[in-house]
Amino acid sequence: MKLLIVPARTGLQWVQQGIRTFRQQPLALAALFFLSMAAMSLVTVLPLIGPAIALALLPATSLAMMVAAAEASHGRAPTPALLLVAFRTGRQRLQSMLTLGAMYAAGFLLIMGLSMLVDDGLFASVYLGGEPLTREIAESPDFQAAMWLSMGLYLPLSLLFWHAPGLVHWHNVPPVKALFFSIVACVRNIGALVVFGLGWMGVFIVAGMVMALITSLLAQFIGGIASALMVATAMLLAAMFFTSIVFSFRDCFAAPDASDGDGTLGAEPPALR
Repeated sequence: MKLLIVPARTGLQWVQQGIRTFRQQPLALAALFFLSMAAMSLVTVLPLIGPAIALALLPATSLAMMVAAAEASHGRAPTPALLLVAFRTGRQRLQSMLTLGAMYAAGFLLIMGLSMLVDDGLFASVYLGGEPLTREIAESPDFQAAMWLSMGLYLPLSLLFWHAPGLVHWHNVPPVKALFFSIVACVRNIGALVVFGLGWMGVFIVAGMVMALITSLLAQFIGGIASALMVATAMLLAAMFFTSIVFSFRDCFAAPDASDGDGTLGAEPPALR
């Protein structure tokens, strides 16, 4: 495995490739993303441990979308079976993915715990506990401080886990090393990642403005459906975003040996070029 350095403009290519790949298999990729989100939502209803388990499933969900995007780029329709791809590629990779999920959940909960020191748990109760977000709460200085602290701490956490699921799955890298290689790759390619993030921010803003205009023009006809359309659009955009992650992984790491593949999909990220 070899780390690759790409120019900043590559980040915009990742956005374009994600959107283009999603357009090739929109129903399959959207359905896979919706199913994964529904599964995580169902898990959260479990008392006490539900939210932690849901958080632990996020790396596996990210990997499922990466593999699905690889399949779609080769002209193959992703199937719901890919939701379990992280858990059916050998015992060693299974243990690594479970460890990765546990570490992600622990890191996220630690961030929430630190935010509780700022506002006595108000932000955590809104974000994880389903507490209604009122205007009074949103304007609270303590709540805002906890929110910004959480966002600041979540950035390095997300960089640690950005490439980690792909490194475990395609390169068979142990979890701790995968986290290290992931953040090193992100830091070395920070320009491309910033452009990638700004590109997706622009896509979300433009799509939001278009949907707001459409719903306002059709409000007298669609009424209460407007909010549902906004939510559906946001979910579709999120599915596109997750579809594009695999391209950042492909361009940041050299192609693995044949022995490092999962042996079942035949769609390794480096072959997406």
